[in-house]
Amino acid sequence: MKKRNLKKGAKKETKMQVVKCGSVGSCGCGGGFYFLGFLGAAIYYISTATGFWVGVLGFLKALVWPAFLVFELLKFLGV
Repeated sequence: MKKRNLKKGAKKETKMQVVKCGSVGSCGCGGGFYFLGFLGAAIYYISTATGFWVGVLGFLKALVWPAFLVFELLKFLGV
């Protein structure tokens, strides 16, 4: 690693701090709920598939299931 000469008044480089989650309240646990939702959606879409490519499409739909949920909710609310 090379050392650089700093002129007077120049700022020193700082290292980025790594922020670790200390408790559930500080970082949330949405990833676990999303995974369970993905798993359930994948099982549903694949079990109702009538062919291989429909099953592949079902898997892709399971990846974006929250978008379908929000769309249907907004449609139901009439927004």
